[in-house]
Amino acid sequence: MRTIHELTDAYRRGETTPSEATDAYLSRIAKLDDKVGAYLTVTADRAHAAARAADERYRRGRPLGPLDGAPITLKDVFCTRGVRTTCASKILESFVPPYDATVVDRLAKAGAVMLGKSNMDEFAMGSSTEHSALRVTRNPWDLTRVPGGSSGGPAAAVAAGLAAGGLGTDTGGSIRQPAAFCGVVGLKPTYGRVSRYGLVAFASSLDHPGPFGLDVTDTARLLGAIAGHDPMDATSIDAPVPDYTAGLEQGVRGLRLGVPDEYFTKGMDAEVEAAVRVAIDVLKGLGATLERVSLPATPHALATYYVIAPAEASSNLARYDGVKYGLRVPGRDLIDMESKTRAAGFGAEVKRRIMLGTYVLSAGYYDAYYGQAQKVRTLVRRDFDAAFARVDLIVAPTTPNVAFRHGEKADPIAMYLNDVFTIPADMSGVPGVSVPCGFTASGLPIGLQLIGRALDEATVLRAARAYERATDWHTRRPELA
Repeated sequence: MRTIHELTDAYRRGETTPSEATDAYLSRIAKLDDKVGAYLTVTADRAHAAARAADERYRRGRPLGPLDGAPITLKDVFCTRGVRTTCASKILESFVPPYDATVVDRLAKAGAVMLGKSNMDEFAMGSSTEHSALRVTRNPWDLTRVPGGSSGGPAAAVAAGLAAGGLGTDTGGSIRQPAAFCGVVGLKPTYGRVSRYGLVAFASSLDHPGPFGLDVTDTARLLGAIAGHDPMDATSIDAPVPDYTAGLEQGVRGLRLGVPDEYFTKGMDAEVEAAVRVAIDVLKGLGATLERVSLPATPHALATYYVIAPAEASSNLARYDGVKYGLRVPGRDLIDMESKTRAAGFGAEVKRRIMLGTYVLSAGYYDAYYGQAQKVRTLVRRDFDAAFARVDLIVAPTTPNVAFRHGEKADPIAMYLNDVFTIPADMSGVPGVSVPCGFTASGLPIGLQLIGRALDEATVLRAARAYERATDWHTRRPELA
């Protein structure tokens, strides 16, 4: 398995071509994806056409940029013109959008080759990809375990060598958590740094599109291609986009890293805590200064998230009524048709969150639940503001445990607790990355999380690269027969 930058360097040297690389990935998907289950749709014809166009550009010595000819996968939550976009739900199983999401369009203009659309938890609601209505995705490091979620498909695809890079979304940790579980790099940008236009919404104030890569350099290149203001998205930030690769090799000497007390909690996996603390010591050895910080609202962030996110989901998913597009189950009248359509089209977890959201928004409960949750969200954001007045980055575990077995967390509360270390950054809109920082004795990946100030992805990536350069965890690959 090669990184994107290794592949594109090989293209420039004439050692291989985008078409040859694309053929190799498609062949590997055909051979191995029955085991992994990363893909919902493979777009071989579209991939071949894009690869041939990239071949010609390299032949003429005029590639479009650092992603030209890079074979990637997209979480099946991004609209793709002429290619079905299912959100891993029965209600959208046959939906074919008439337009591309902004991020899809930008990747295409950068020359990236879309291999297909990857599996996910239905409508991005989950932490294991077990809530997909369409297929099971398995962790390439141990096929009896989950890849994380909700972006488990693209994370598993990158880890298994079924794509050189990927694009997912992070609402409560859905890029960083599967990145940690699958042993790859996953970045959640600042809210508004990457356009949400054409992203099928789960929770509109929390959804963050972002990249997966085999290393930090690839992740930085992917972010550079998709970041930037988009007039089609009212929440898009109109701010300059730096060259995220320019400062990657500057190291961490002189950076102040905050270690939050609340992210090392009772009950977390001892091997996870040990690996993360060793990783923090590595960063200290590279010249960073460590400082204890406190984020006191963290214990309340999880409960707050599970009020705000379901409330926004309840509103966003009201559009799936069987009238305009998607699944329609015939009924006696409009109300009967809508009820039967939603009963058949939505899975159990989606229904659970719609009911939670509808309840907390209902008359008599809005102020007690949703209104209070928004106030606590402000406190979470203020915690980060106070911490970043003292430190440049926050360093912590990505998850409290490693990948668990399929079916192990049938209790929804146990599943929700997986997001305890990732949710606060989503609620605050600040950027965060997960990088591999070790393995358990049984061979399962562990993730280190770095969180930065708003719009300071460059420093987050710089520190992640410094750690990566000093270790070899990111070079390890799962063995798949």
